[in-house]
Amino acid sequence: MMEHSKIQIAQTACDPSFGNRVLNSLANLGLSVSNFEYAVFPGFCDVHVHFREPGFSYKETIATGCAAAARGGYTAVCTMPNLNPPPDTPEHLDIQRKIIGEDACIHVYPYGTITMGQAGEALSQMDAMAPCVCGFSDDGRGVQHDDMMRAAMLKAKELGKLIVAHCEDNSLLRGGYIHDGEYAKAHGHRGICSESEWGQIARDLELVRQIGCRYHVCHISTKESVELIRKAKAEGLDVTCETGPHYLILTDADLQEDGKFKMNPPLRSEADRLALIEGVKDGTIDILATDHAPHSAEEKSRGLEKSAFGIVGLETAFASLYTHLIKPGILSMDTVVKALTDNPRTRFQLPMTLDYSVWDLNKAYTVDPEEFLSAGKATPFEGTTLYGRCILTVCQGKIVWQEQA
Repeated sequence: MMEHSKIQIAQTACDPSFGNRVLNSLANLGLSVSNFEYAVFPGFCDVHVHFREPGFSYKETIATGCAAAARGGYTAVCTMPNLNPPPDTPEHLDIQRKIIGEDACIHVYPYGTITMGQAGEALSQMDAMAPCVCGFSDDGRGVQHDDMMRAAMLKAKELGKLIVAHCEDNSLLRGGYIHDGEYAKAHGHRGICSESEWGQIARDLELVRQIGCRYHVCHISTKESVELIRKAKAEGLDVTCETGPHYLILTDADLQEDGKFKMNPPLRSEADRLALIEGVKDGTIDILATDHAPHSAEEKSRGLEKSAFGIVGLETAFASLYTHLIKPGILSMDTVVKALTDNPRTRFQLPMTLDYSVWDLNKAYTVDPEEFLSAGKATPFEGTTLYGRCILTVCQGKIVWQEQA
């Protein structure tokens, strides 16, 4: 961290002049650094968010999602394609791009789907969409057929684009909706086995060995997934992955009979959580992403079994990581900040811009979803005490979030 007066500014390998440029930017905005006792970070980048527009604007919109992101210190996001219509052709993609152009206050990079309609039966119009997307994903659905994933990887390699895989073997789900662990057994719930995730990762890694495409795994949650990816990297495969703050902090022992604890993949065991932390420490896990997945209050009010999968995370991500992992010394500040800033931008080949957020790391507060700018309110951190409040976010020289005194 670079120190200036009472302000500490995170260093970034991608922009050695970042600290001085931030000071100049603050001065240009008329903000006196002498009044600061805060930390400044490069704008966070989340490569896995669901902003629900077009098609599901009652859950979230580009405008509300961007506002929530800015409040959480994010200045760049990659939006997943489970929309209506899904971005499987340039015409469908342009519907979303038009909304982004009109309503986004931060950088928003859309994905294109891997398959038409995310149905897994035919490739999307990948060639035509490639110049306008950050990668290709059928997130929310795993690509079930080996030959379809092989074809997608071959096309992505030709285009120089990432395959960003939601790894889930439908044949192993068996109607499950939480982790197949102790809580499920004790409370009579149907569980999702770990192999439904790591089994498809193993399949995909074998295809990557054969094809040599750029490959990224979404939201890993199991110890087996960590080990598979660790070995793949040791082999030299062009593979990266992400996990979410909630998988590093919570387990199935924290579950309650409430939809705000239901997400996909589910919260796993303590052994899985510890393996994920080790994966972040040793660089197996490159990126921290929220999988911000808002739903309506009614859709999240049906308990663990019947609520929709998904929680919101943009407005609690850094504070939860800081409180539970950085302050106790489990993860270093440098490791976490790189996984939120440099690493995602480098891997997804996103522009490096002078965007930043200013934080009061000593500020303690109770998480109240009614304060969220996101239209979604379901978070497992509701009612918990977190440290770290974002007081200012600047994107492209403009203040996109400022905490009111």
